[in-house]
Amino acid sequence: MEAERGEVEQPLRMVGGDGEHSYALNSWHQSKAIINAKTILESAIEDMYKALLPLQSFTVVDLGCSSGPNTLLVVSQVLNIISELHTKFSDKAPLPEIQFFLNDLPRNDFNSVFQSLENFKKKTEEEKGDLLPPYYIAGVPGSFHGRLFPSSTVHFFHSSYSLTWLSQAPSLQGIPPNRGNIYISKTSPPEILKAYREQFQSDFSRFLESRYEELSGEGRMVLTLIGQNHVDDDLLIYTRELLSEALNSMAIEGIISKEKLDAFNLPLYAPLLEEMKSIILSESSFFHLEQAQLLNYKLHEYYNATELDTILDGKTIANGTRAVVESLLVHQFGSEILDELFERYAEKVSKSILEQKITQCVMCHIVLVLTKKAVK
Repeated sequence: MEAERGEVEQPLRMVGGDGEHSYALNSWHQSKAIINAKTILESAIEDMYKALLPLQSFTVVDLGCSSGPNTLLVVSQVLNIISELHTKFSDKAPLPEIQFFLNDLPRNDFNSVFQSLENFKKKTEEEKGDLLPPYYIAGVPGSFHGRLFPSSTVHFFHSSYSLTWLSQAPSLQGIPPNRGNIYISKTSPPEILKAYREQFQSDFSRFLESRYEELSGEGRMVLTLIGQNHVDDDLLIYTRELLSEALNSMAIEGIISKEKLDAFNLPLYAPLLEEMKSIILSESSFFHLEQAQLLNYKLHEYYNATELDTILDGKTIANGTRAVVESLLVHQFGSEILDELFERYAEKVSKSILEQKITQCVMCHIVLVLTKKAVK
């Protein structure tokens, strides 16, 4: 059954707080993506900075900020970049003021973010001293699939991993059901993939239209999201298949409803780079595509040896998945299944690690830099 607009966005949130299953403690994968894209972020901000000189103040928005250390990691990176650019290009002028807006859905754990600001401020002041630009941080609850800010008021948009989430699960009305799967799988009917693609294209087009209205003339956007690269050993698909297997085993045993499982499809999509380019470069496009990078990694390439030993553990990977999808599973199946479900999932992941299957999976990131066209 097709979800109403906002039905998915209402329950969707990363696990808050700092407990064992929280996003704050289980977002190592997302942190690595932000760090790996830093050079692209630096280049885009430098281009914006030079175009806006003389620069007195500007506005930066992080779309899908979530909570935990990654939220303020982006803020810290921007502050460091601006400090260095000021020294390089406009040392005699006052440091520009920076307004940060942290955006996520209303159920995001903004309280944890705000409570961490005092320690963050103390740390940045100790590290940067007089070179620290004056900055102000505010939260903006709401969906980035629509408008969030007044016209032409934002100078820089950043988003990492958030655009993978759809505004709703794709409509499966009139097409074969995705039986036993919670995402696109090798066993899914081709109509399922088509439905996911169409939902992503609709959402991403609306995202671009909204950002066009809000971005200033010399503004930039840096977008990082999980992608695909025509490979069978895709990490996102493989891990979601393992989670499907764990859910199916519980349905067979009558622990969860088979009907509810067959009706459940995760509202996320990892696009091909060509799909994103097609939308951005269409005749009705609002943006110039300044950079488009496709970064493919095997796990041993993505992490150093020490990190890999820590991360390649079934429970660690299961906790990382749980931190992201728990709210949706609770909404569909109830909270009482969670511990057993993720114990089963962790066992499947551990077996895959022993068989060296998961280590051969490809992690694909798409990183885009966009600038606003002068005329629609």
